[in-house]
Amino acid sequence: MTRTAPFSLCVYCGARDGRNPNYMQSARDLGRAIGENGWRLVYGAGDVGIMGAVADAATAAGAAAIGVIPTHLLATEAPDRCIGERIITETMHERKKIMLMNADAVAVLPGGAGSLDEFFEVLTWAQLGLHEKPVYLVDIEGYWQPLLALIGHVIAEGFADPSLGDLVKAMPDVDELVAELRRSVRESHQG
Repeated sequence: MTRTAPFSLCVYCGARDGRNPNYMQSARDLGRAIGENGWRLVYGAGDVGIMGAVADAATAAGAAAIGVIPTHLLATEAPDRCIGERIITETMHERKKIMLMNADAVAVLPGGAGSLDEFFEVLTWAQLGLHEKPVYLVDIEGYWQPLLALIGHVIAEGFADPSLGDLVKAMPDVDELVAELRRSVRESHQG
């Protein structure tokens, strides 16, 4: 199989910096790794928070980037500039759909309600069989442990099949995620 487009990673993450400086550093590290590996970044088009840090680092390292943003967030999440190609949507749902359509895998760095919304939508779509793309939670210093516990609780209480837990993979840090993605890209080129 010959790939015409670069491997594309959709990154969901916060439009704020967060309290722990390791969140921003991890965002920069992931962005740099995307560029150094010749991958493409698909992200929420914002130039703020760790979302902006991922995009800045990725494009500085030579990555192409596609930012997808709904009109109502232009003034708050992308007030100063666009990093990479920008697609403007009418709704949040359309934004999430376009981001996933343009990605080969999804990585979720620390973030808030918006990142959780994006995560649960792609997780639900995977559960329904609408896509088979890998979904990774990048568990910087245990940030996603409460979410992973909640997913386990939902399964334990009988509201989801145990297979739900197989649809998301927690990675302890960016280095582990990048190693996993490199293996995945290598395997897809061999298949």
